[in-house]
Amino acid sequence: MIKNIAIFGYDNGRPVADYVRRIIGVLREEGAGILISNKLEGLIDPESRDHIKLFSDIENSPVVPDLLLSVGGDGTFLETASKVAGRNIPVAGMNAGRLGFLANIHDDPESALKNILHGRYTITERYMLRLTEPAGLMGDNALALNDITVQKGDLNMITVKVYVDDLYLNTYWSDGLIISTATGSTAYNLSTGGPILSPGDDSIVISPLSPHNLTVRPIVLPGNSTLSLVVEGRSNDYLVTCDYRSARLPFETGLIINQPEYTISTVNPEGHDFFSTLRTKLMWGADPRN
Repeated sequence: MIKNIAIFGYDNGRPVADYVRRIIGVLREEGAGILISNKLEGLIDPESRDHIKLFSDIENSPVVPDLLLSVGGDGTFLETASKVAGRNIPVAGMNAGRLGFLANIHDDPESALKNILHGRYTITERYMLRLTEPAGLMGDNALALNDITVQKGDLNMITVKVYVDDLYLNTYWSDGLIISTATGSTAYNLSTGGPILSPGDDSIVISPLSPHNLTVRPIVLPGNSTLSLVVEGRSNDYLVTCDYRSARLPFETGLIINQPEYTISTVNPEGHDFFSTLRTKLMWGADPRN
């Protein structure tokens, strides 16, 4: 049962401030324990301050929350998810941003929160990717809920040799590669023509960025695959991204990517599901013949 809810986000505009105050109002009305990131401390009304505990890091929170609520857009949701990876704390997203595939609670957040508090929700276990080598490149938490990408660092095309479980797959002459989870299939992968996967799928998608050979298409691999990448090019380095983080690497440095042994639990209140989000965000069914 969900009793204590932590709220994470950034104080970066009126939509976030509005959502945070509405969330606090519902949680106080329902008698739930409230924890809030110190990044949002300035949004707390004086009359609510005595009912709220602050935290700077969820790992050192004064109370272990039953749910971490992300307030913002999908970028904030990705950062929120990284904070609870491996800790068995589910995440739900209030969409105060733009797209909202991950932060999919946007209409009537009060009803959505009440549904969650009263047990009217489902859980989706979402798989992630881990940048295993080079170790420490993205700090202690080189995990991606959306995707890991390899991209050219300047105007010159790069070549990426990909091995799957030590078997040679292909050499991609391109601007780069997107290695995506099912969750990330509706992000960067979607914009390159990659497939959309249901969020509970454990598959890994490789989608090329502007490939030199147009017969090269996206490919879907089993989730237990280990990918090894060797990147070559004419300049000095290339760019690696891991969700919202990025780094440059010299060409002689390869990458190893696999899945961690744990997933991220995401909460879907009653009335919110992946397919309805697809229809809304991609305007499926907008044709009057439907």
